[in-house]
Amino acid sequence: MALSTLVRPLRHVRAVVFDTDGVITDSARVHAAAWKRAFDACLREAGQDRMFDEADDYRRHVDGRSRRDGAAAFLAARGLDTSPEAVRAVADRKERLFARALREHGVEVYPGTSRLLRVLEAAGVPCAAVSASRHATELLERGRVRDLFATVVDGAEAARLALPGKPDPALFLEAARRLGVPADRCAVVEDALPGVEAGQRGGFALVVGADRTADSASAADLRAHGADLVVRDLAELLAGDDA
Repeated sequence: MALSTLVRPLRHVRAVVFDTDGVITDSARVHAAAWKRAFDACLREAGQDRMFDEADDYRRHVDGRSRRDGAAAFLAARGLDTSPEAVRAVADRKERLFARALREHGVEVYPGTSRLLRVLEAAGVPCAAVSASRHATELLERGRVRDLFATVVDGAEAARLALPGKPDPALFLEAARRLGVPADRCAVVEDALPGVEAGQRGGFALVVGADRTADSASAADLRAHGADLVVRDLAELLAGDDA
């Protein structure tokens, strides 16, 4: 399949690195719900009335970060205990809640993302998936798209290699290295603010922001943090697509 089936900015890259949650799978909503239950318990214990917001607080404090980095960021924002023990406790609680939700309900791959991945495969453009979560490979296998990725750099790999979390570009750069393509010839597709910032810091040729919220403020935030292009659905990256 010719590269002409892709929008013009994507025709000039040799590889694409995708974030997982909220870009490939709809698991961001499951993460947000698990974080809400974990954080709300802390907020109630501290006597606070304003609970965790699954849209704004999730996007600003935990989306795209490792569990512990996200937990620490939100606890600090609300003036709560950020000791290692407190951070570990809320992060572990969130992990248990997320794993249970994943077992009981599962997740889906976004249809527009699946279409784009298959076009890239047919065009001979290798792809990688990255995630701060240790569940990324499991999510891709459940969604039956793992075979569309040449490599996966997930939270377990990041820990093994001692890679710093986003907005440091280390996860993306490791994925590009494994694909054998320099960053300035790769595109990054991200939905999280730290992720698009990481793409810019890493010197990637194109940073695409995926905004599932249909909120103009969210799209503006993605651009302000480094997205060159913002789409609501990844099918918009297919030339002539009406999505």
